[in-house]
Amino acid sequence: MKFKEIFSFHPFTNQFSKLYDLEINAIKMDSREIEKGDIFVCINGFTVDGHDYVDEAVHNGAVLVVAEKEMEAQVPVIVVPDSVRFLAMAAASFYNYPSNDIPLIGVTGTNGKTTVTYLLENIFLHFGRTTGVIGTIQMKIGNKVFPIDNTTPDALFLQQTFRKMIDSRVEQVIMEVSSHALDQGRVYGCDFDIAIFTNLTQDHLDYHDSMDDYLRAKSLLFAQLGNQYHKDNRKFAIINQDDPVSQKLMRSTAQNVVTYGMHKDSMVRAKSIRLTPTGTYFLLCTPNGNTAINSKLIGKFNVSNMLAAAAAAISYGIPLSVIKEALESISGINGRFELVQHHHPFSVIVDYAHTPDSLENVLTTIRDFAKGKVYVVVGCGGDRDRTKRPLMAKIAVQYSDVAIFTSDNPRTEDPKIILEDMIDGLSQEDEMFEVIIDRKAAIHHAIQQASEDDIILIAGKGHETYQQIGHRKYHFDDREVALEALFLL
Repeated sequence: MKFKEIFSFHPFTNQFSKLYDLEINAIKMDSREIEKGDIFVCINGFTVDGHDYVDEAVHNGAVLVVAEKEMEAQVPVIVVPDSVRFLAMAAASFYNYPSNDIPLIGVTGTNGKTTVTYLLENIFLHFGRTTGVIGTIQMKIGNKVFPIDNTTPDALFLQQTFRKMIDSRVEQVIMEVSSHALDQGRVYGCDFDIAIFTNLTQDHLDYHDSMDDYLRAKSLLFAQLGNQYHKDNRKFAIINQDDPVSQKLMRSTAQNVVTYGMHKDSMVRAKSIRLTPTGTYFLLCTPNGNTAINSKLIGKFNVSNMLAAAAAAISYGIPLSVIKEALESISGINGRFELVQHHHPFSVIVDYAHTPDSLENVLTTIRDFAKGKVYVVVGCGGDRDRTKRPLMAKIAVQYSDVAIFTSDNPRTEDPKIILEDMIDGLSQEDEMFEVIIDRKAAIHHAIQQASEDDIILIAGKGHETYQQIGHRKYHFDDREVALEALFLL
């Protein structure tokens, strides 16, 4: 593609007239991936500054460099005030604005994002649509599955992926949108048709200055739905009315607002909820009519997730009969309240719960049907929000009979320090808890102690198949470790 075509968005393209006919092969932000004919965009990240790698990029074949400051290079250098914003605009232009050509749903919130995306995927599949999913667990393009590093990738990856999805005949994209991605401009250029808010509880205060700043970042998704109204391109904000911040988010958008929840005024509402150890029943009430849902998903928090997915599907005009069929067909989500299958007289559950609110939700759900003791094995991640550590520990001892605190992903922190932060304020005399730093040993210990009708919750990592210690990731899957311990009984 010619330089002039890619840079058509730039307000001062005339100053680059000598470059108009320059042939561009690709746009890249990693100097190691540069090939002959590529543009290299210098991004100043948290750990690496792309400006330090201009020489390597040019050596590898870059024909143009985009930077935020004047640089000496053997190829032309274009200086822009914000290279992240430039990258998003250039990527959208290079891939011919793909999100304009494919319906896009964004799901944001502290908890529930992954579950909602996969519920929606199943609804659209039952409706006969080919789907693409981008999120915490993986990326899917139709039936093909790809690994993914970040919950929400960078703008270049997203624009490239949307174009791949269109080429693969994907008809609906559903993606998780993290607060980091919104704050860092990773979703610049994404034309969302529906934005979904699940909830806001304490997390990521290592990154955000306060809960208000965390909310501000989340609200960007709804503000970025835009101000324009068009009969053939309606946009919707799907908002959890049970959450205290819902009113602020409603005021963040000019678009149609569809509320959901247990709140009596919610447009999409759950009534007559019945929770059991094997599933959940509720009456899905909507302005289009009501339908009974018998779901295999467990817990009140999953009722909220199903309401979010249902509200978005209804906004697309999907019939209640299809929504019902899809919700009732799902047996579980990878690493979310996942039962480890075995033949012993107690239960082992693996869940991604890694925030105070999500841990409380899962433990209170277990308490509703537990007949024996409740064990919880849980830790907190290193290099992350320290203020939630004692909250997690307090919830663990409050809602379990035995809490075992262990290592999660310590990253560059000392696991002992993380665990000391967790148990600060707990009394060994008043609270039943143990500290076992080695996560494998902690899981084995819990399973060895369990008796008939007991329930063991292994929390914090869920679907993850690694443990990050220092800067390295080592294979570790809570489900595999639990099965190993069960086999040894």
